[in-house]
Amino acid sequence: MPTIDSDTHVLESAHTWDYMDEGEREMRPQIVTPSHGDDLGTEFWLIDGRLHPKSQNVGKDTPEASREMQDIEARIRHMDELEVDVQVLYPSVFLRPLTSRPEVELALCKSYNRWLADIWRKGGNRLRWVAVLPLLSMERALEELRTARENGACGLFIRGVEGERRLSDPYFFPLYEEASRMDLPVCVHSATGNFALYDFFASECGFSKFKLAVVGAFHSLIFEGIPDMFPKLRFAFIEVSSQWIPYVIHDLAIRFRRRGGQLKKDLLRENRIYVACQTDDDLAYIIQYAGEDSLIIGSDYGHADTATEIEALRKLKRDDKVSPAAINKILDQNARTLYNL
Repeated sequence: MPTIDSDTHVLESAHTWDYMDEGEREMRPQIVTPSHGDDLGTEFWLIDGRLHPKSQNVGKDTPEASREMQDIEARIRHMDELEVDVQVLYPSVFLRPLTSRPEVELALCKSYNRWLADIWRKGGNRLRWVAVLPLLSMERALEELRTARENGACGLFIRGVEGERRLSDPYFFPLYEEASRMDLPVCVHSATGNFALYDFFASECGFSKFKLAVVGAFHSLIFEGIPDMFPKLRFAFIEVSSQWIPYVIHDLAIRFRRRGGQLKKDLLRENRIYVACQTDDDLAYIIQYAGEDSLIIGSDYGHADTATEIEALRKLKRDDKVSPAAINKILDQNARTLYNL
């Protein structure tokens, strides 16, 4: 059975920013280590005057050279050990807001995407990736998306909230139109791009600022009819498990009835929506709401949080509560369709 890991990560290193143009070097992120206080010895990124965690949420069950992509062959050997044919790569540092200056965001995204394009070229098409876009400037975001598509990108990364905008904001319609034209999915990953939200929940574990932002984005996109406006566009909701699907569908059904409408019967499939599940989800129950054609799975490779399970894909193969046909779809067919692999 071909196996696609639909959510893995790279951990950015100093090398990630070597792709910046000469005139952008003053915007280059710096690695700093506080010499006193509670964060003594902890590495941070210094980006546009703000500190962001670098050495937190690091999966120690993955080799450093592999998770930081210092050794592409080591990453592929580890994939072979895990019986994974393809990994789809997501970023780490971009899971939070980094800057409010368009020129800084552009420099960061360009360098990151060129780094990932190099990884793809060296990985024999087994390491696919989602592009990170400078969404503070839509014109530059569209340019960057086109370049990324030509260099192995199989989707575009977006956070549950981007700046001051929800994902149903008309500002994003040109992006959705271009992604649809290029046959690339919009991948909403557990993350937030809003400084106020991020800072408000600074002392919290990450549930409200990262996870709920994605669930809320799913709700608003459906309620405001965005998939109907872009009938070929695919959406994915990544690293928030799938347990929330029944609740959100129930809530949407009530709201649709109140305004005289009716929710689509096979909501996810008819709206071309995919959700990354976890092995501890009640999949037999979830499939009643999501269907077999709309679930994918990822290991969160490289990280160490509530979504991380390095053996997730092998474990799913042994799940006797879900039909073999459904398991095959989750591990291969659905992911292949979502990412157009």
